[in-house]
Amino acid sequence: MTVYHRYAKAMYHTALRIVGDSDDAEDVMQEAFIKAFDKLDSYKATATFGAWLKRIVVNESLSWLRKHKNFECLSDNLKAVEPETGFEIDEKNVRLEILLDTINRLKDNYKLAFNLYFIEGYDYEEMMDILNLSYANVRTLVSRAKQQLKDILKTNYPEYIKK
Repeated sequence: MTVYHRYAKAMYHTALRIVGDSDDAEDVMQEAFIKAFDKLDSYKATATFGAWLKRIVVNESLSWLRKHKNFECLSDNLKAVEPETGFEIDEKNVRLEILLDTINRLKDNYKLAFNLYFIEGYDYEEMMDILNLSYANVRTLVSRAKQQLKDILKTNYPEYIKK
């Protein structure tokens, strides 16, 4: 119970960012903890326990998405990354609730990529394993997520875009 109480809140928020519903996130988190406790003997100290547990939560969240939301599997048919557009987000002035609202408006696969990369802190190589995609496709997915975020901000909150 000590381990559960220590990590439950963080793992819940990880699941919530991916599945998007608090009840479902709670279910996913609990399933992930059950899997983690069942496989505790496979934990190797090559990563922190929290990182190992987070990986289980992310994988469980992705499994949940595939089962319950008819989540369109990410494919290897992504085109090359388009060059970045010439505007930037004014990070110092964007209000948190606006940013969260904008992230929640992203297409599901972009929201997933955005959360894994920018919120959870996974690098492209780790995302390749998690999403079962090539390096180029992960890069493209993250780039498109950023672009869609910028487009939504530009349309709905133009005051937060640097000129």
